[in-house]
Amino acid sequence: MHIVLIVLLVAVCAYAIGLVLINNREVAVNLIFSDVPAMNLGLLLIITIALGLVLGMLLALLVFRVFQNKWEISRLSKELKLTQSQLTEANIKLAQQAESLAAQTVVVETVTPNHLQNTLRD
Repeated sequence: MHIVLIVLLVAVCAYAIGLVLINNREVAVNLIFSDVPAMNLGLLLIITIALGLVLGMLLALLVFRVFQNKWEISRLSKELKLTQSQLTEANIKLAQQAESLAAQTVVVETVTPNHLQNTLRD
């Protein structure tokens, strides 16, 4: 992998040197707010390409971060819905267990006095 990166870097540098050597004409540059003295056209092309690459990478990072945040929000929303449904199911089970425990307590209380009366009659 390192060899590929080194070869790519050498190719880019060779291309940049080629641009500077082939396009050796001097051009005046007007930057709207200021004028830059006449500079080599090849150098101007390299500076423009470098600025475009840097700005493009920064923009790509920002867009990627926005998409990453949207994916995280979506994942957390799904997780929240799942947790809420599990909580609802757990509350229903607890309510059913409480009802059955209350019914068993009532049954025990009604059975106990009858059992005592039957025991006393015998």
